[in-house]
Amino acid sequence: MIDMPLESVLRDGVDAPATVPEAGDDLGLLAPDPVFSGLAEMLRSFVVLADTLNLSHAVDRLQTTRQTVRRHIKLLEERRGAALFELRDRQYVLTTAGKRALPEAEYILARAQGWYTGAIERINGLDSIRRWKPHPYLLQQQSMASLWTSKCDLLIHGAKAWAEAGGDLEHRSLQALRRNMVLFRRVGEDWVCAEVGPESAFATWYGWRWEKSSIGLPLGKMPGGRTFSRIANRPYDEIEASGGLRYDHIHTKALRGEEAVIQPLSFKRLLMGCRFADQTFALGLLVIRSYSLNIDGVDPEIIRSMPEDLVEEN
Repeated sequence: MIDMPLESVLRDGVDAPATVPEAGDDLGLLAPDPVFSGLAEMLRSFVVLADTLNLSHAVDRLQTTRQTVRRHIKLLEERRGAALFELRDRQYVLTTAGKRALPEAEYILARAQGWYTGAIERINGLDSIRRWKPHPYLLQQQSMASLWTSKCDLLIHGAKAWAEAGGDLEHRSLQALRRNMVLFRRVGEDWVCAEVGPESAFATWYGWRWEKSSIGLPLGKMPGGRTFSRIANRPYDEIEASGGLRYDHIHTKALRGEEAVIQPLSFKRLLMGCRFADQTFALGLLVIRSYSLNIDGVDPEIIRSMPEDLVEEN
């Protein structure tokens, strides 16, 4: 039991007990804990210091004090039972535990901010993202059952080919689809482009120069910063973990063609857990541009703002 008031912990920097309080009610909530109640600010300190690796720069970005940032990191380390940073020649460096903790910390922070602003939620157990600024990123995860009645021949064929091939990209069923697919490989924390099919929606949207030069490049950062990219890229991580399929409807804006003009983009996406010839994991994408999207609470006219001549699905 923690018997010291929150004010003394935050004001004086008193070390908190390392033992995490047990659930205190039928909801499974923790008993009142002055450290946990400041979790959002501690995560902000951790994420910003991990980004800058410089205490003075982190303090400036957070508009706080050096003592506060140090205290937040110390409390997180005590609760988690592992050092997140070490100092080398007066320079902060993430430890192995810190590198492992950072992606989830960014995701938790982004998810909490999204929930707080109403931009992120779960609808019938499926992900929903409605982010409007700096430009829209609207996503509604669809049930796999809905794919079979969607009349989207390319994606239906892709799901059947994936099942027949067991995810093996060298199997004849998936070989026949490689011209329509984009493949990514995990490299550290990034998803790096490994192959772009010349008939894929990516190639026809971005142009042949992008198709030829994109190999080896990491998946582009989503608008809204790295913490939001953790939300937007989470489906890729989930498919890597499950090795399965995921079906999404998405509306956003993206640079298009040689002129790199920003245009509205509405599309259906099938993510597939696949395997390269060397048996390492491959993230396969099949995308088709379409007006027939189901994104909860979004005006159909927004979806139809993509120029009609770019629609691939009738």
